Amino acid sequence: MKNHIRWIYATIAISIISIQLLAQNSPIKIEVKGEGSDLIFLPGFGCPGEVWNILVDELSKDHTCHVVSYAGFNDVPPIEGPWLQNVKDEIGRYILNQEITPTIIGHSLGGTLALWLATEKVVPINQIISVDGLASVGALMIPNFSSDMISHKNPQNELMMKMPSDEFNQMINQMSSTMVLDQTYQGKISRWIQKADRKTYVYGYTDLLKLDLRNSLQEIKVPVNIIAAIKPYGKIAVSKTISEQYKQLPNYRIEYAENSAHFIMYDEPEWLEQIVKNILSE
Repeated sequence: MKNHIRWIYATIAISIISIQLLAQNSPIKIEVKGEGSDLIFLPGFGCPGEVWNILVDELSKDHTCHVVSYAGFNDVPPIEGPWLQNVKDEIGRYILNQEITPTIIGHSLGGTLALWLATEKVVPINQIISVDGLASVGALMIPNFSSDMISHKNPQNELMMKMPSDEFNQMINQMSSTMVLDQTYQGKISRWIQKADRKTYVYGYTDLLKLDLRNSLQEIKVPVNIIAAIKPYGKIAVSKTISEQYKQLPNYRIEYAENSAHFIMYDEPEWLEQIVKNILSE
């Protein structure tokens, strides 16, 4: 009986320690490369900072590149929710602690996070380069969207959490095939997402769907540069989406990647490099 009680107490203690360790995990991991004016690179959902390697290798010759990866992806330990709020807050703390005024270069979710930080006007930002990022992912998918339409507890999330690995991987492979034209990178993107902490993937994406910055964009006072991919929807459809998403942003500049899907850094790396260099040199 005493041994049984000791076993119960030991199990409780291990559980408490595990919860404490999880709570102590950082929402972000950052690698720094180069020297010069500060650039913060934010990847898209499910991807590590490594997605920016081609651009970072070039820009780090003249800039300090702070390359962010998110908790729950690519072997970075997961954290407790709210995932997206915690990630955004930690990026803000990092900027303040480093006492820098960076240009934030964000892909997809990374672009959305950059906009979110700028709407709050708490951390100093030089300018934003949003690579195929949106103010509201939910509004792109749901007509007459509002954040309260989406709940973290819903049948789709329950299904995703229980989905066998082979079905989940097949779904990710199919999704990745539409996000980058260069097939050499489709497998890489799939493997990154397939390695994700499932809870982070499911509920973190719900965080993103619920976030709606469209009306808050009028608070942004820093320059915003948008780089939008044309494939597979075409320029007319993409232009309409951008104008709807950024209606409340008083001033922004846009460049269209004519021969690229969502991962512009892979489909048009040289073109993207030149566009970013032009922006940074102004």
